Amino acid sequence: MSVADFAFYVFALSVLTGGLMTVVSRNPVHSVLWLILAFLSSAGLFVLLGAEFVAMLLVIVYVGAVMVLFLFVVMMLDVDFEELKAGMAQYMPVALLIGVILLMQLGMALGAWQFSDQAMGLRGAVTPPLAEVHNTAALGQLIYDRYILLFQLAGLILLVAMIGAIVLTLRHRDGVKRQNVVAQMQRDPAKALELRDVKPGQGL
Repeated sequence: MSVADFAFYVFALSVLTGGLMTVVSRNPVHSVLWLILAFLSSAGLFVLLGAEFVAMLLVIVYVGAVMVLFLFVVMMLDVDFEELKAGMAQYMPVALLIGVILLMQLGMALGAWQFSDQAMGLRGAVTPPLAEVHNTAALGQLIYDRYILLFQLAGLILLVAMIGAIVLTLRHRDGVKRQNVVAQMQRDPAKALELRDVKPGQGL
């Protein structure tokens, strides 16, 4: 077994473990941390595939920005998880029914799955050969040329998620001064400024 094969198995096991623990963990902060591990391991798999640019994007955007945002939102929401768990038991039968239906659908899909003889050729034809165009340039051509609409829609979804996180964490507390932009713009400079003649050794 070569070093690349060993690294692949390590990263693949880390991705599976991180994804499973993200769903299973009872603490939401721990779930976010496990998801960060899954993203870092996915970045390692992209490096093994030769897509270094995608790996760095995964680390910078998802781990460095999105996951940190999720972590701060989860920590600042101060949700009573014990109360949420108490009300979860009444929905457990419906959840189990939905889970069984999903598993049956996945089993039916995998049972009827057939691999085409042209599958490998179609996968290789997505981007030009690496000797002709670098994978970063080929990725840019795909994103900003062929799939520009999907790329813009993905950015819009992230913008909505960011606005939602800000709205959820925005709280109005009594006794805390807040900025009023309208009042600042409508203020009268003659009333807001007062000149005083302060003599030496005398305080205001």
